[in-house]
Amino acid sequence: MTTATTSPPETGGATPAARKRFTPAALGGQNLSLIGALVVVLGLFGALNENYLSLSNLQVIAEAATITGLLAIVQTVVIICGGLDISVGSQVGVASVVSAMAFTGTGSSAFAGMLAAVGAGILVGVVNGLVIVYGRVNPTIATLAGLAAYKGLAQLLSDGRAQGYVLNDPVFVFLGRGKIAGLPVMVWILIVVALAVHVMLKYTDIGRNLYAIGGNDTAARLAGININKYLVAVYALIGVVAAVAGILLTARTGSGQPVSGSEGLELKAITAAALGGCALKGGKGGVGGTLLAVALLGALENGLTVEGINTFWQNVAQGALLVAAVVIQQRRNGERAVGLPH
Repeated sequence: MTTATTSPPETGGATPAARKRFTPAALGGQNLSLIGALVVVLGLFGALNENYLSLSNLQVIAEAATITGLLAIVQTVVIICGGLDISVGSQVGVASVVSAMAFTGTGSSAFAGMLAAVGAGILVGVVNGLVIVYGRVNPTIATLAGLAAYKGLAQLLSDGRAQGYVLNDPVFVFLGRGKIAGLPVMVWILIVVALAVHVMLKYTDIGRNLYAIGGNDTAARLAGININKYLVAVYALIGVVAAVAGILLTARTGSGQPVSGSEGLELKAITAAALGGCALKGGKGGVGGTLLAVALLGALENGLTVEGINTFWQNVAQGALLVAAVVIQQRRNGERAVGLPH
């Protein structure tokens, strides 16, 4: 009788000795494709505009991609376990408004503003999780409802206007415009969150259980994994990271933004996760590919802006990239065309 063996996600079942040797193949075809596309985009726009590859513009690209990157990372986590969160952009708007209103309402306390935003993020994340788990609502439908509800909540709290002014506070100024070792603080926050999530997914039982839930929830349940607890926790995590993104949006713009700055972030986050190799059915994906996709989207968006191309084309490009990513996944998985025989 033979014994079945399983390999950790993203390692391909390689032996420890093989994993120590770095080869281009170790990056994976998906990541190599993203790196190639990123090089092409940087080279193309660099040739069109001599300032595109300047250090200052590269920092602008990195800062602009930070909020999308944070949301794409947690979107990766929820997609891995077989879920989806379309409401992340609206959650950012709620957190941004709450942070600014709490800041001004407590006599300019940055700590109070950030704490209130994180509390709001946890609350909306847990609500999403409870609706999905105990209301037995499909994640897409539940978070689509959240997209509208949280957007409305942010507008109700703020009366539809930007709230507060935080650019006279050193903490918010440091978060939005400060630098550490030459890199913007916002980028350092993204790096820390990315590393933490990567370690969780790849080296902990929590990560292995998330992959198991997304790969086969029935088998995961039979293995004793409390799927309900994990799903609620994952949506709560999304709320926390969305709150951090909302705080950074407030710090960057100088006020709480109910809609402006957060609208459309859900599409960018999902597109980045799909481009980065996440299987929308769950069980596959990783932080590295997602970050490469975020960098590609950020470079493309900035290049189009620098060249003065109508910003509406950016939405067209994002939609096209999302469709392309899903088509490539379906082809690789051998999925048949809808309505056609195998």
